[in-house]
Amino acid sequence: MNYTFKILSNDNLSSIVLLVYELNEGRISESILRSRFNEMKNQNYECATICLGNEIIGISGLWFCTRHYSGKSVELDHVYIKPQHRNKGLGKKFMDWIYNYVKEKGCDSVELNTYVQNYPSHKFYYNEGFQILGYHFLKKI
Repeated sequence: MNYTFKILSNDNLSSIVLLVYELNEGRISESILRSRFNEMKNQNYECATICLGNEIIGISGLWFCTRHYSGKSVELDHVYIKPQHRNKGLGKKFMDWIYNYVKEKGCDSVELNTYVQNYPSHKFYYNEGFQILGYHFLKKI
């Protein structure tokens, strides 16, 4: 299949809402996701996409910042590939494309969070050379 990787224009972020909705299994409404992505487009955020023709079949958010412990870095967020396109080596190709892209932007490191119960992602990220540095905590206020 002829997959292409590219950065989605922030003006078109609404086109990934349904994929993020699928990723979150409907726990966050589409309207809230649309509102949040509308805010995110004005922050240090970009979205990498996997396309098959004109269809977006995979995504990864990219949050750019400088951290005291890792230098200029990117945090991957809501990494998702539609189920029918998984287990074909596409995730590895996508990550390689992302590494090259963020390296060109001057990043020294790549970080991410993954849900504790998402065991397949843990194996994938270990195979990509990621290490666990700590726990991610969240408190709603």
